[in-house]
Amino acid sequence: MRNMWVVGLMVLAGCSQQAVYDNMRNDARWDCDTVPLSQQKECRQQSSVSYDDYERERQELLKSDSPAAGED
Repeated sequence: MRNMWVVGLMVLAGCSQQAVYDNMRNDARWDCDTVPLSQQKECRQQSSVSYDDYERERQELLKSDSPAAGED
């Protein structure tokens, strides 16, 4: 719930997509402290993806999900 408020406020304030992503990533790192100790390392690894890596993967997925040109 806290994430939604923060993201909403940042969007209203005109923050960049990267700033929103970074804030959500920081919140995810804090949330890693609440999972069992045996899962914290994996949780932190998942929440440490840089914005550039995230955006690159996102663009690749968008391209692969797009229908081929001229295909209906």
